[in-house]
Amino acid sequence: MYGTLAAVYDFLVPEPLLSPEGSASMFDELLAGLEPGARVLDCACGTGTLAVGLALRGFAVTASDASPEMVARTQALAAERGAALQTATRTWEDLDGERFDAVLCVGNSLTHAGGRAGRRTALDGMRRVSRDGGLLVITSRNWERPQAGGDETVERDGRRAAVRRIWHGGEPPRLQIFVTLDDGSTYGEELSYWPFTHGELDEDLRATGFAPESSTWAPDADRFLVSARATGA
Repeated sequence: MYGTLAAVYDFLVPEPLLSPEGSASMFDELLAGLEPGARVLDCACGTGTLAVGLALRGFAVTASDASPEMVARTQALAAERGAALQTATRTWEDLDGERFDAVLCVGNSLTHAGGRAGRRTALDGMRRVSRDGGLLVITSRNWERPQAGGDETVERDGRRAAVRRIWHGGEPPRLQIFVTLDDGSTYGEELSYWPFTHGELDEDLRATGFAPESSTWAPDADRFLVSARATGA
């Protein structure tokens, strides 16, 4: 997924998150307790803005994603900004090896994991690479609210695009996204997703070796953030 949309992903991201600095600043409070040089994994790195922003702050960052196109964009951004980080094309199931002080999985990524079993498999992978007591941060849409579809015009870095989202029911539900640039070129994908409640996420975290710490979920929130700690063996 996101192989085609990787080229135009900036049109799908909220404007404050488009720069490495802006993306990293969203997690200032949570990451304030980490020492300089702490090991951080962004395990759904997308175009790399968060990973590069964290690397520019002095963390030892590894960025992984299941999409090779997204990893390529992350590598290009790191080179452009002179940020030192490691990258890997890797699914959550494949996470293993180095233990990290903090693991981040942000931007609605977990909804693509394939239902409760898929989420727990993904979280199991995150737990394998978390040191005991390590921080986990997850962000997500609030799937307990209706999701907005339709068309919007988005401008990014002097370019304009028409973005269309079409939500479909079914098992699993599907989201069609089309991005049409001013030159008429269109990029589109159909993405399967598996929505979950905040209560289900809490249960999944506890079942995979994490102790939830904080949540910004509220009934009227469009998106929310959850933090947790990896429990001891």
